[in-house]
Amino acid sequence: MSYVIRAAKPGDLQSIYEMAKLTGGGFTNLPPDKKALGAKLERAEASFASDREYPADELYLMVLADSETDEVRGTCQIFGQVGQRWPFYSYRIGTDSKHSEQLGRTFHAQILMLSNDLNGASEVGGLFLHPAARAGGLGLLLARSRYLFIARHRARFADRILAELRGVIDEAGGSPFWDGVAGKFFGMSFQEADQFNAVHGNQFIADLMPKHPVYVAMLPESARSVIGVPHPSGRAAMRMLENEGFAFENYIDIFDGGPTMTARTDQVASIRDARHVELTGIAEEGEDALIATGRLDGFRCCFGKVGAGGTIDARSADLLGVARGDEISWIGR
Repeated sequence: MSYVIRAAKPGDLQSIYEMAKLTGGGFTNLPPDKKALGAKLERAEASFASDREYPADELYLMVLADSETDEVRGTCQIFGQVGQRWPFYSYRIGTDSKHSEQLGRTFHAQILMLSNDLNGASEVGGLFLHPAARAGGLGLLLARSRYLFIARHRARFADRILAELRGVIDEAGGSPFWDGVAGKFFGMSFQEADQFNAVHGNQFIADLMPKHPVYVAMLPESARSVIGVPHPSGRAAMRMLENEGFAFENYIDIFDGGPTMTARTDQVASIRDARHVELTGIAEEGEDALIATGRLDGFRCCFGKVGAGGTIDARSADLLGVARGDEISWIGR
């Protein structure tokens, strides 16, 4: 069975909706709401059709599809620039230091500060793989295909890039972080706030969230213990991000406290190391690689083999729809 990454299309709505119902909550970029997902597909269609060659409020939604049946088994998303339609909020973990001469002691208190520092960055997110397809490195294909898309459309993305990882969610679908911090100011459960944010955006955060720092020591242990901790299902994703050059720089999600990873776009390994060559022919021998071609809604990416001199294997050529003389981009697997 072979899979290819391609641009999402309106006909994928039902398949994406069925996957969204499997996420288990806290997955803002993939809400189990058909209307919201339909709006995402419309926005993505407009983004793929846009002729802008600079960072803007675009959403590129792609899917992992079975090459024979076109059955959708995964999704991933790229945002051209966050913080354009509404501010992009994070908590930044900082330190408040105070010194007492009389006691002869200095106290360092960890604080959470509401921040818009990441406004203007690009974002990779919305990565979800159907449980039935979690084998054969398909998560890696989904994740890294986004970087090849960015490499092939570099002018459309900012010089800084971020990835939000889902935080810890309890067995009841709640968030210990939300319950200990923001939930006290909003009068709604984590599930309600998460769903509202996914559908309507986070301007309500600006309206209701206190602007003063939150002292971590005053939070319950249940909230303190999950600050900057990814959901167990996101640990592998965090390792993949670290392997690409992303780092945790003390920014966390305001809803569930999950870590926000950041990097300089041109230093992301799969963007920096991507090679762009003209296809010279078909050969079955070569290096295991991720291979991509096409622009915007014509973008396609798959696993394959790249040989010396710019050859690829026949199966990959068929999946990508390329012939001698076409440009391909690739990175070693």
